[in-house]
Amino acid sequence: MKTAPASVCRLGQLSVRWHPRVAVFCGLLILVLAVLTVLLLSSGSLSLSLKDVVATLIGQSDDAKVERVILRIRLPRVLTAILVGGALGMSGSIFQSISRNALGSPDIIGFTTGAATGAIVQIMLLDAGPLETSAAAVVSGVLTAVMVFLLARKGRSTGGYHLVLIGIGVGATLSGINTILLVRGDLDQAASAQLWLAGSLNTRTWAHVVPAAIGFVLVLPVAIAHARSLNLLEMGDDAARQLGVDAERTRLLMIMAAVGLTSIATAAAGPIAFVALAAPQLARRLGGSPDVPVLSSALMGMVLLMAADLFSQHLPLEIHMPIGLTTGFLGGFYLLWLLVQSKSV
Repeated sequence: MKTAPASVCRLGQLSVRWHPRVAVFCGLLILVLAVLTVLLLSSGSLSLSLKDVVATLIGQSDDAKVERVILRIRLPRVLTAILVGGALGMSGSIFQSISRNALGSPDIIGFTTGAATGAIVQIMLLDAGPLETSAAAVVSGVLTAVMVFLLARKGRSTGGYHLVLIGIGVGATLSGINTILLVRGDLDQAASAQLWLAGSLNTRTWAHVVPAAIGFVLVLPVAIAHARSLNLLEMGDDAARQLGVDAERTRLLMIMAAVGLTSIATAAAGPIAFVALAAPQLARRLGGSPDVPVLSSALMGMVLLMAADLFSQHLPLEIHMPIGLTTGFLGGFYLLWLLVQSKSV
C-alpha cells in the first residue's frame, strides 16, 4: 500500500502533522455520509422528497405527519447508526493497532460477545428492560476486556497474537454460556434475547441516541490524543519507551477506550458484526495513511453501517433483515476475501 506524504501546519508554537490525501479521503467520507443520511431519512414505507427532509430539519415543515416521521422515527435511527458505526470503526482501529493483527477487532476477540452475555443475563434471568439491558452490556463488555487483558499479560507486555488468541478463547467460552442461557430459559425471553442478539436499528429513539452520543464524545478526545502513541507502539515496546511512551499504560488506556466504544455501540444497537473489522482496513487502504487511522476509521464505520442499513431496507421480496445480520452476511464475504488475499493474517 502506498502511503500518503505528510505536511506540517504551524500556528505559532504549535505544529500539527497532517496528510493531504487522508484529509481529502475524510472529506469524501463526510460527503458520502451526508448523501446516505438524506437517503435514509427519505426512504421507508412513507417516501419523502429531498425538499420535505430539508424543510423538516431546518424547522420549516408544514406537515405534522412528515415532521413526526422524520424527527421521532427516522432521525434517531440515523443518528444511532452514525454513533454506533463511528464507535465500532474507531474501536476496531485501536484493537488492530494494539494486537498488530488484521483480525484484532472486538467482535473477533470476544469483547462484543462479553457485552452480549451481560444483556442476555438481564433478559433471561432478571427480565430487565432496555435501560438495564444496555447498562449490563456496557459493564459486561468492560469486565470481559479486563479478563482478556489480565490473561494476555506476558511479562510486562500485553498485545500481539497472544491477545487475539486469548480473546478468541474467552469469546468462545462466553458464546457457549450465552447458548446455555438461551436454551434453558423461557421461550418468550429467549425470543426477546435472540432479537436483541441480531442487532437492530429498529425502534431506536432519542433515549438510545443521547447516551451513545455522550459516551462517544467523552471517549473520542482520548482516542485522538493518544493516536500518536499508538503509532510509536507499532514499532515495538522498546522503541516506544525510548521515545518517551509508557507502553503498558498507553496500551491499557487505549484498550479501555476501545472497550468503552464497543460497549456503547452494543448497548445502543446490539451486537453488530464486522464493521469494526472492515472499517480500519478500508480506511488504511483507501486513505493511504501510515498512521493509525483513528478518525478516518470512525468515518468509514459510519458509512459502512449506514450503507448496510440502506441495503437491508431495499432487499428484494421485502426481506427486512436486522442490521446485525446484514453486516454479518456482507462481512463474512469480506473476511473470506481478507484471509485469502493477506499473507500476514
